[in-house]
Amino acid sequence: MVKPVIGVTVSRRSGWRIFPLIAFNIGLAGGRAVRWQEARGMDLDAVDGVVIGGGDDIAPALYGGEIRLAARIDPARDRLEKSVLSHAFGTNRPVLGICRGAQMLNVVLGGTLHQDAFAHYGSRKYRTILPRRSVSLSAGSRLAALAGRDRLRVNALHSQSVDRLGDGLRVAARDDMGMVQGIERIDDPFALGVQWHPEHLFYARAHRAIFRALVDAARAWRADRGQMREIDKKISQPA
Repeated sequence: MVKPVIGVTVSRRSGWRIFPLIAFNIGLAGGRAVRWQEARGMDLDAVDGVVIGGGDDIAPALYGGEIRLAARIDPARDRLEKSVLSHAFGTNRPVLGICRGAQMLNVVLGGTLHQDAFAHYGSRKYRTILPRRSVSLSAGSRLAALAGRDRLRVNALHSQSVDRLGDGLRVAARDDMGMVQGIERIDDPFALGVQWHPEHLFYARAHRAIFRALVDAARAWRADRGQMREIDKKISQPA
């Protein structure tokens, strides 16, 4: 069986260490990852799903906010990922957003962000790859079904978070302060965003399940595309 191919965007600053972890998790789930860091050489038609990885803040201009001096932005990456997500949504390819990726998913669908999430919620700022925070998963959400529980221990490396939800999205998880920690599409196709970094938590089944769901959705998308191509061939053949 051909493995589903997942296109992965990462930061130019930290991608060298993050992409191998994401690729490892995708491999465990039965897929194959390809790295995208710039538009040159990127072939959207060659992938069956997309991961938007973490790192870098999103430019406030994309959602009508004001830039803060502490923000570390990458406008070229913003443009790249906006294009990738628009194409993925337009072709119904499955999408997983991790940390910044969850925020970008929300912004591309018309949502907004809290630039300084921890100041907004008045909570302690965590920066750790260890699962030292607890989040509640929304009853009836896809994320809760994947995890098989209603609470998860997660890590935290972010500074921004989702404010107003984008079109067609719902909250899938919040932390104890009420900060949004997970979002997902209400209806198919598959689109899930988590504020934490499940790629660091591959030893936990609930976090591996997030990547498995993406790969399974990509496999189904690939199969559907193959069936459509066969139908088109039959239609185009002379009687």
